[in-house]
Amino acid sequence: MDIAGFAALLVLSALAAYMQTLTGFAQGLIMMGGIGLFGLMPLPQAAVLVSILVLVNAAQVLAKGWRDIAWREFRPAMMASVIALIAGYGLLDILLSTAVEWLKLVLGLVIMASALQLILKPEALPQRSSTGSFVTFGAIGGLMGGLFSTAGPPLVYHLYRQPLPAVKIRQTLVAIFAINAVLRLMIVTASGALPQGDFWWSLLCVPVVMVATFVAKRWPPPLSQTSMRRIAFCLLLLSGLSLAAYALLKLAA
Repeated sequence: MDIAGFAALLVLSALAAYMQTLTGFAQGLIMMGGIGLFGLMPLPQAAVLVSILVLVNAAQVLAKGWRDIAWREFRPAMMASVIALIAGYGLLDILLSTAVEWLKLVLGLVIMASALQLILKPEALPQRSSTGSFVTFGAIGGLMGGLFSTAGPPLVYHLYRQPLPAVKIRQTLVAIFAINAVLRLMIVTASGALPQGDFWWSLLCVPVVMVATFVAKRWPPPLSQTSMRRIAFCLLLLSGLSLAAYALLKLAA
């Protein structure tokens, strides 16, 4: 990686950590999308880097914020997500590459449709959804995390529709993604797929993430809860668009 590429990686890391701290997600989406767009490093290495940086951000955010985790919603979503993540990672060796790209395209379109609906009507539901729904969306998110390293969209869609304070939604999402990152790193390590060589220079992104997280916590923008929901749903729309566009390019090739 040249100097310009490394600088771009640092900027991406700062932006991703800042948005993750404000919304509870987007770190993996921004990092993976930017790295893939600019070809900064192989995507398997990028997934490992993202997992490490997610843990760095989560450690700062949850140091005190763990008290705001919505435990009633967290537990069923987390248990389902962990099981499905393992299954999704295993499916990578079973599915043909073409089948995976078609699945990415369908998922991208569904994410975009959900985000558009929420952008037009960002208000929360009048009542909390059932526990079974958290299991379902947690499982979908975990499956996507195992397959594509993007567990966020289903969980973001569901949690941001709940009648919960924004801070509880953010901390709950951060906690779920942190545990998923730990699990994914354990799987990668156990399979002997840890990156080697120049990859370790990318860990210089860690102090950048720490600074960006501190800035977002210390001086958050003065936005209402509705505005934060709109930002979250716009990021969700962009994630679906990037997922679908990438799949179309791969299928066309």
